[in-house]
Amino acid sequence: MRRMTMVAAVVAMTAIGGCASAGKQMFAQPEVTVKNVKVTGLGLAGGSVDVVMNVHNPNNFRLDASRVTYNLLVDTVSFATGSLDSPMTVNGGQDMEVRIPVNFTYAGIGSAGKQLLAMGSVPYRVTGDFTVATVLGNFTVPYDKSGRFSPAVSFK
Repeated sequence: MRRMTMVAAVVAMTAIGGCASAGKQMFAQPEVTVKNVKVTGLGLAGGSVDVVMNVHNPNNFRLDASRVTYNLLVDTVSFATGSLDSPMTVNGGQDMEVRIPVNFTYAGIGSAGKQLLAMGSVPYRVTGDFTVATVLGNFTVPYDKSGRFSPAVSFK
């Protein structure tokens, strides 16, 4: 009897693991792009900006994200790293704007700032992950997006 209970437990655990694995395969990664940069303050040593990212959910079901981590590189300089721990919901096939407040120093943006002034755009890369809840459990989904950013910088 004890042996049958153990076999049943192993079969149940394998089935649950298979469902979670199938759920991950059906899940498409969110698409993230940098949409805008809004200057929110300037001082003698640096300033603050809001980096506005667009998050697109390519799935046909909603994503409930409980945490988003990010690492924004401008050119090759790490511009902002952190996490947002406020709950977000992106409906299936929909977009959502995510605002990331960033403090910077003028020394820290060096070559990226020069390239922006000279060429009007800079390459960027944003990486991180979303922690999303589904009926099959929580998944941590990485994202990685690169491109060129020509800011329509606006002052608040």
